[in-house]
Amino acid sequence: MARRLALAPLLALLVLALPACGSASSPPTTDATTGAETGAEERPRSGRGRLALKRVGNFDQPVYVSGAPGFPRLLFVVEQQGRIVVLRGGRRVRRPFLDIRGLVSFEGERGLLSIAFPPDYRSSRRFYVYYTDNEGSIRVDEFRRRGPTRAARGSRRPVIRIPHAENANHNGGQLQFLGKLLYLGTGDGGSAGDPPGNAQNRNSLLGKLLRINPRPGGGRPYRIPRSNPFVGRPGRGEIYSYGLRNPFRFSFDTVTARRPRIAIADVGQSRFEELDYTTVRRARGANFGWDAFEGFAPFPASEGGSSDPGGTVKPVFAYPQSRGGSCSIIGGYVVAKRGLRSLYKRYVYADLCEGELRSLVPGLRRARGDRKLGLSVDTPSSFGEDRRRNLYVASLTGPVYRLVEN
Repeated sequence: MARRLALAPLLALLVLALPACGSASSPPTTDATTGAETGAEERPRSGRGRLALKRVGNFDQPVYVSGAPGFPRLLFVVEQQGRIVVLRGGRRVRRPFLDIRGLVSFEGERGLLSIAFPPDYRSSRRFYVYYTDNEGSIRVDEFRRRGPTRAARGSRRPVIRIPHAENANHNGGQLQFLGKLLYLGTGDGGSAGDPPGNAQNRNSLLGKLLRINPRPGGGRPYRIPRSNPFVGRPGRGEIYSYGLRNPFRFSFDTVTARRPRIAIADVGQSRFEELDYTTVRRARGANFGWDAFEGFAPFPASEGGSSDPGGTVKPVFAYPQSRGGSCSIIGGYVVAKRGLRSLYKRYVYADLCEGELRSLVPGLRRARGDRKLGLSVDTPSSFGEDRRRNLYVASLTGPVYRLVEN
C-alpha cells in the first residue's frame, strides 16, 4: 500500500500523516473449471439498507480473513506478524492454526499478508501463504494441515520467491485461487514513482498480477500455465497482467456474470486511488497503466512517470486522495450473499485513512452509484469472505467485523 499499512495500533495515527509514496445457506453453485457462478441473473441492489457491523473477535493486527473449502464453520484470520488464528463456529481456537513469526519480517507494510486454499483443500490438505521474509523478499509457501484447526509447520515447501529488499513498501499481498490456478498480486518494489520501472517491465515480477499452478513440475517448485500470455513471448511466463503499482487486494467476481471477472484495487501515488475491473479473460496480457497513468490521469514524467505505452486498460473508477483524507484504497468483494439484500452484486471497499465503508456497482467500462454504507472502521486493513459468502472487514487496531443487514 502507499502508506505504512501495518504499523502497530499505537502508531496508527502516524500512518495517517505520512505522505503518499449472515445466513446459513450454501454458497452459490460454481463451474469447477472457471469458477463462474451458474445461478440466475439478478440486478445489483441499491446499496441503501439498514446495515451493521457485528464484531467476531479481536486480534493482533489482522490483515486478512478467509474461509476454507470443505470447512464452512471455520474462519481464518491472518495476523501481520506471522500467525493465523481460527474461529470455529464463532469461537476462537486457543492454539494458532499456523505460527511462522520467525520467518516473517513485518515492519512497515511487510508481514504475513494473506492465505489461500485450493478447491481440493479438504482432501489435499494443502494451503498457501503470502509473506515477506527476513530479507524483505516476497514469498509464497505451501503448507499442509494436520487437522481442521492446526497446520503442520514442518510441512513448509517454498513455492516462489521474488526479491524485494530495497524498499519496505509496495509488497502487494493477495493470493486467490480461480479453479486450480493461483493468482498473486505484487507491488512495484516501493519508493515513489516506480524508479526502476518494474511495473512496465515484463521481465520483472514486480508490479504484476501473476498466475501459476503452485504444484511442482519439471524440476521446478511451481508450473507456469501454457495459456499465460507471455509464454513463448518476450517477458516472464508467470505474468498474467502488468502495469500495477500496489494491488494490495484483488478479488474475483463470480456472481455478476457467467464468466468470472476480476476487481483489482490499485493503491495510488499521491493523487488518485483506482479500481480496475474486467473479465478474467480480458485481463490476460492487460497493461493497467502504471507508471504512465495514475487513475485516469497521466503520471508526470517529472515524478518518474513513463511515456504512454498505448493500449492500457483504464480503471472503471477512481477517487482523489483529497476526498475525506483518503490515502490508500482497500479493495473488497462484489457481494454474493443474498442475505445482504441492499449490497447484493455491489462492490464493497474502503480507504485505509478515511475508514468509511462504501459500495458501488462495477461495470466493464465504468462503475456507478458510489455511496457510503453509513458504517466506518478505524484503519481498515482488508475485507474477506467465508464459505457461506459472508463478508468481513478487519481493522489494524484489532477487531474483525461481519457485515449484517437488519
